[in-house]
Amino acid sequence: MPPGEEDAARGFYVDVLGLVEIDKPPVLAARGGAWFRGDDLELHLGVEDGFAPARKAHPGILVDDLDAVVERLRNAGQDVTYDSDFPGFRRVYADDPFGNRLEFLQAI
Repeated sequence: MPPGEEDAARGFYVDVLGLVEIDKPPVLAARGGAWFRGDDLELHLGVEDGFAPARKAHPGILVDDLDAVVERLRNAGQDVTYDSDFPGFRRVYADDPFGNRLEFLQAI
């Protein structure tokens, strides 16, 4: 993520996706960024000068209720793209506030 954007990260990952921010170890906290956790997921966002979003590489986040995630994303003004090319799963793609690609999947 870009430097100084921790509040935007919290607004998305905590307020929209419902994750909980966790403390970074003190030696790493000085570098900026933010860490988030939810159920079986832990996501670490680091700060990068000259940041460019990850457009192809992405985490795949398995969820129990894809429709609820899509609703939360759309209510927050996020675009959602459905993709049916993964047999056995319903899935969508969305971007975080920095343009990083995220994939949300629900087993069917």
